[in-house]
Amino acid sequence: MKKFNISVNGVSYEVEVEEIKDGAAPAPRPAAAPAAAPKPAAAPKPAASAPKAAPAAGATTVEAPLPGNVWKVLVKEGQEVKEGEVLIILEAMKMENEIYAPADGVVASLHVAEGASVNGGDVLVSLK
Repeated sequence: MKKFNISVNGVSYEVEVEEIKDGAAPAPRPAAAPAAAPKPAAAPKPAASAPKAAPAAGATTVEAPLPGNVWKVLVKEGQEVKEGEVLIILEAMKMENEIYAPADGVVASLHVAEGASVNGGDVLVSLK
């Protein structure tokens, strides 16, 4: 019988392994009471990101309809956009979701960058 320490998702477990030779089935062993697994250490908190700029007064905001990752930003600050034009592609639940401009305007500010994680309701773009 050999003992090994195995780590799964940051939790360490001690296991015993018995080698089987020549395909012979091992004799059954009485089951020992499982040892209590140690409590996992608290995960480190992610570093705080830079605060996002607040939307300008009177600006139309475009919000994330659901949580996901910003896959692609298709506009730049100062760019004119038409109603229905795709502004951002948001990847959520293994699907690409196109985020459209709700009205004609000019991109006042981008509040996210490609690769950023967003929650539902987070402001993505401000239009003026």
